[in-house]
Amino acid sequence: MKAEPAEQQRLLDLQEVDSLLRQLTHRLRTLPEAAEIQRLEGRVRELRDQKAVAATKLTDLDREQRKAESDVEQVRARAERDTQRLNAGQVSSPKELERLQSEIDSLQRRQTELEEVVLEVMERREATDAEHARLQKEIEAVEAELETLEERRSSAVVDLEADRASANDRRQRVAAEIPEDLLALYTKLRDQHDGVGAAMLRYGRCEGCKLALSTAELGEIRQAPADEVLRCEDCRRILIRTTESGL
Repeated sequence: MKAEPAEQQRLLDLQEVDSLLRQLTHRLRTLPEAAEIQRLEGRVRELRDQKAVAATKLTDLDREQRKAESDVEQVRARAERDTQRLNAGQVSSPKELERLQSEIDSLQRRQTELEEVVLEVMERREATDAEHARLQKEIEAVEAELETLEERRSSAVVDLEADRASANDRRQRVAAEIPEDLLALYTKLRDQHDGVGAAMLRYGRCEGCKLALSTAELGEIRQAPADEVLRCEDCRRILIRTTESGL
């Protein structure tokens, strides 16, 4: 393939722009804010799950507390009725009197036990309520941090997209100055060789694969016409001769 030396050297400009575009695309895909946002979103989901568990537990404890308080009230009401009967002298039999007094004593003990149950449930509910509030507060804090990170990510994306648009404009201008067949070869090689299709021959070394050319290879290059499109024998990229080639 033939191409004017200036046209070949424009491939280095195109390669520079393509490398920049590749870097910008990589930065867009690997923004540090994106990874942190993903982590925080996972944390929010985890906290919301924990909050839901706490909310369910609060509902269960409310039900348990109402049941315990109802049991206390029933025992208290029964004890009050028995006490009223006792105080009203409605029991004449000593045996019945003894039975009623025993029942009142038993009901009072039972009431005390149930009141302790109510207190224990209330304590558990208070602890669960505090945990529920703590989780809500942490969720709000993480969501605020998320909002800040998302703003930073959006700003970074805007800047990177602007840089990429500028680079694309420059690429179009450079590519327009390169013959179609040379551009097609470069594009094919670029896609095959990790984004690098053309490399400078710099002081006897290919800048694409970083390998030094043999004396025989350099001799052949010295003999090649200036418009001959050369390829590196090792990496097969287009090899561009410049004043720094050391020929």
